[in-house]
Amino acid sequence: MTGIKITDTILRDAHQSLIATRMKLEDMLPIAEKLDNVGFYALEVWGGATFDACLRFLNEDPWYRLRELRKAFKKTKLQMLLRGQNLLGYKHYPDDVVEEFVKKSIENGIDIIRIFDALNDVRNIKTSIEATKKYGGHAQGAICYTTSPVHNIDYYVDLAMEMEKLGVDSICIKDMSGILLPYTAEKLVKEMKKKIKVPIEIHSHFTSGIANQTYLKAIEAGADIIDTAISPMGNGTSQPATEPMIVALEGSPYYPTDINMELLLEVSDYFKKLKDKYLNEGLLNSKVLSVDVKTLIYQVPGGMLSNLVSQLKNQGKEYLLEEVLKEVPKVRKDFGYPPLVTPMSQMVGTQSVFNVVLGERYKMIPTEAKNYVKGLYGKPTLEISDEIRKKIIGDEEVFTGRPADLLEPELDQLKEEIKELIEQDEDVLTYALFPQVALEFFKKRHASKYKIDHDLLNEEFNVYPV
Repeated sequence: MTGIKITDTILRDAHQSLIATRMKLEDMLPIAEKLDNVGFYALEVWGGATFDACLRFLNEDPWYRLRELRKAFKKTKLQMLLRGQNLLGYKHYPDDVVEEFVKKSIENGIDIIRIFDALNDVRNIKTSIEATKKYGGHAQGAICYTTSPVHNIDYYVDLAMEMEKLGVDSICIKDMSGILLPYTAEKLVKEMKKKIKVPIEIHSHFTSGIANQTYLKAIEAGADIIDTAISPMGNGTSQPATEPMIVALEGSPYYPTDINMELLLEVSDYFKKLKDKYLNEGLLNSKVLSVDVKTLIYQVPGGMLSNLVSQLKNQGKEYLLEEVLKEVPKVRKDFGYPPLVTPMSQMVGTQSVFNVVLGERYKMIPTEAKNYVKGLYGKPTLEISDEIRKKIIGDEEVFTGRPADLLEPELDQLKEEIKELIEQDEDVLTYALFPQVALEFFKKRHASKYKIDHDLLNEEFNVYPV
């Protein structure tokens, strides 16, 4: 018996949670060989916000990053996070784009794709699951965990059973806010184990300070895999720290005997130096390393909280943060209790800010919120009341089908639009997800390439510009 399996998030969710996804490939590669030999079940290295951040802030091609990581990791499975029909963007994409994106993700090096939908609407993850299986990947269905009058043990067990019927290879209980309580986790895992056969993985954040206890009870109840983050980038709004979690299991049948602790401590030393660098550069704010028990009340994930603070700061209204946090559960109730995960966390958060700052609820409503109420993101957990629906969309009709059924195939059209800028097949997918950001990136890439060629030409023929 090898004990509990561990997926480490140091190269994705850990730095997404702590430094807004700003870890560069050049910071990852020097430690890759040692990290590859630690003995992790998998490493989460891609997806989530990494794709956007690479293009927008780091001037990196996310596909190049993935290929380089695949070359570097010869033993360990590589995992990514995918938002179902939203892929890595913030809207639904047609099925042809979704299938091609999954295909290219696997071709470029991904082994495990964790697939979730912000509303736990399984219609929105079906295409991604089928494509993952079709192209030889491991399809993991992720349940977005939240609490409300309708989110109970039976709800989640039924959801897990639906995902298993869709053909998932494993199921992740994804606790974005760090609100899954230890004894609830124990009961949830036990009940799931009675009804499903695929492995169960637990993912949480240490934001509220309880995730390691939650992991322990889930492990004892039969969970197969846990998500942790190497200690310099663990805890706070990140995942529970890897090393203490392993040590806590020593002497138990759950101890992960595959892990090379000596090598893990060397890896940890490397990331300690990186952490110091991030602190000195101002990338890492010490506030995100502390416990915030109010998370248990407001259910606001770390990334959502920083976004609320930013929105209020831009308007000179930071003093209204507490009022906005109190408004969040009210808006969430109005919206049918969606889990607070992208893109729903942004919708609920922005609407809460508008409601408080303008001094009148639903005086201003973002387009995304209107589209959500129209049914264009999927089915809310609880039906939205007529009163709220009328406030937001008036007498407009609500669509009850699968949102992607409204979308026409668009891959061919996208290829045509950027045919002169394409340097690799994956460029079309980059453009599909983030059109404006992608075009800027392609232009910079082209200019950079031209400059290099020009310099080489001058050197070769000893011709110097005057």
